Amino acid sequence: MTASAQQQALRQQRIEELCAASLRAITGDAGLHYRGRHLYRGESRLPAHAPHLRIDSAEDDFTDCRAAADGMALRLLHSDATLHRRLCPEDPVERLVFELLEQLRVETRAPDDMLGMVANLHQRFTNWSRHFYRSGLTEGTIGLLLYSVAQMCWSRLQARPVLEETEDYIEGTRASLVGELGTALAGIRRYRHDQAAFAEHALAIARVVGERVRAERARVEGDDDAPDQAAEDATGGFALLLDFDEGDGDEDAIAAARTGHSKVFEEAALAYRVFTTRFDREVAAGSLVRRALLRENRERLDRATAEQGINLPRLARRLGAVLWEPRHDGWAFGQEEGRIDGRRLAQLVGSPTERRLFYQDQIKPGTDCVVSLLIDCSGSMKHHALAVAMLAESLIRALEMIGVGSELLGFTTGAWNGGRAYQAWLSGGRPRGPGRLNEVSHLVFKGAERNWRRARSDIAALLKPDLFREGIDGEAVDWACERLLARPENRRILIVISDGCPSDGATNLANDAYYLDNHLKAVVARRAQQGQVEVLGLGVGLDLSPFYRRCLATDLSQGLDTALFDEIVALIGGRHRR
Repeated sequence: MTASAQQQALRQQRIEELCAASLRAITGDAGLHYRGRHLYRGESRLPAHAPHLRIDSAEDDFTDCRAAADGMALRLLHSDATLHRRLCPEDPVERLVFELLEQLRVETRAPDDMLGMVANLHQRFTNWSRHFYRSGLTEGTIGLLLYSVAQMCWSRLQARPVLEETEDYIEGTRASLVGELGTALAGIRRYRHDQAAFAEHALAIARVVGERVRAERARVEGDDDAPDQAAEDATGGFALLLDFDEGDGDEDAIAAARTGHSKVFEEAALAYRVFTTRFDREVAAGSLVRRALLRENRERLDRATAEQGINLPRLARRLGAVLWEPRHDGWAFGQEEGRIDGRRLAQLVGSPTERRLFYQDQIKPGTDCVVSLLIDCSGSMKHHALAVAMLAESLIRALEMIGVGSELLGFTTGAWNGGRAYQAWLSGGRPRGPGRLNEVSHLVFKGAERNWRRARSDIAALLKPDLFREGIDGEAVDWACERLLARPENRRILIVISDGCPSDGATNLANDAYYLDNHLKAVVARRAQQGQVEVLGLGVGLDLSPFYRRCLATDLSQGLDTALFDEIVALIGGRHRR
């Protein structure tokens, strides 16, 4: 991961914030937001099936990103999703064409008075067409066919000429299609404002394309003398379909956490199960480390912090700017305006010109907030332990300077691969769908009632390597939230610091790969709905947006600098809202 990876991730987050705001403004749907480079309505992901709407916000121009958002907004406003699903053909190629045509239809509904939206959509389709052609994907017969149909339909719907750069290249294919598609092309133009009538002609176009693709594939498969042509055509056709799938993105960029659907979790009606809690524990982290080792770790942490040269007063001021609130702090007497102070009326008799007879509310900035840092102590985080410890301690000290309470928590497991809980499951005959199968270990490095000076020794326990095992994130988030709810402060903030998805070998094997992922999503969604605790995600070399709606991806390998802390302050202040 390069030094620019974090800046790239921050740019992506900012663009997605702006595009999501635009989507909400156009559609009036407050639940729309981006997570993990995908559009969501609440907790439901909204697919973008048209290839020209698939963009990479970390790489593409902002105009392209905005055009994709505009296209999705028009789809939500002008397309009946239920009708579309009912009419959508099953054949993959026919479905590809039908999806594309429906998107091109709704783009013709862009309001005439929104010239920027119209220009963005036109430029986006043109950019995609040019990129597709120049990448060589039209060199195969199937790729050329699909590209030509896309150009013909877009040209007819928009009443614009096809891309000039490829006009001569596709002319032969266009001529061969006109006889079969002429009526349907006229129909999609005529009925572009009537989805049901439009769909009849779109399905006719999709069937023609599907038949041609199947015939071409059959011809190639039956022609033993043309294996290279078969490979070429298959590559051309499949590459277009890949625009609908997930790409891995830039290797140098901060990756997004991978997640999916858990069949076991869904079959249990989203009810999370725990096989046994007998071996679970909540423990003071400092008690797990020898005092001599704690002293060594504390000295190591102090040296590393001194080398970083973190400006704590500046960080405290920045945090104060987003956490301080005006609070009543008594009365200011002897004012020239405000409420009349009856005790000073006698002065008015003796000195008729005296005007300082009033009193006012005295307002001072103050805080009524508590912040909890929850650190993922899974095995992969061991390599980031020193940087995470410095980060957490700096935040705790800065928060203390402005009078904000804080606590530092961690979560791991008591053993690898299930430990005693897994053995108990084996002894019980391996019942189906056991749920979580490991010994949860919740660690308290610093409680909210202790100040940093008293807890500084225990914080150094974070540098003990064998604390780091596996991670049951969902239960840890619930535990940390319950601790915050027991506090008297009105504003409660939980920051989860993690470098990966929930993971426990025994639980994944006995359930499925995404069981713990889906539980974490359910917990975060429930806490967000309740609104009592603000749950934020701080990804260490990973974009955690599939799990946390407000999150920040960081690259701690580059050290702790002012820019990083500014971004964390912005996250706490609510700027990174997806």
